[in-house]
Amino acid sequence: MQKIGTVLHIAKSGRLIIKADHDVRAGQFIVDQTGHKIAKVAETIGPVKSPYISAVPISDRVKRAVSKEVYISDSNVEKK
Repeated sequence: MQKIGTVLHIAKSGRLIIKADHDVRAGQFIVDQTGHKIAKVAETIGPVKSPYISAVPISDRVKRAVSKEVYISDSNVEKK
């Protein structure tokens, strides 16, 4: 697992907003500290040097993820 950033909040749309340490690709799955999938990256927004990630929740664990570090694995990209 590779740390990608910290969850800031859940937007009114229901998406997770994450302050990213680096850029990620759309379609990658975000996992919590235990390795459970909690969201899928929808898009990267904001400046390149300081990106934010908008992610669609896929688990009921998202409320527990607010203010916590989240991770991503290179091997968990959804194949199209």
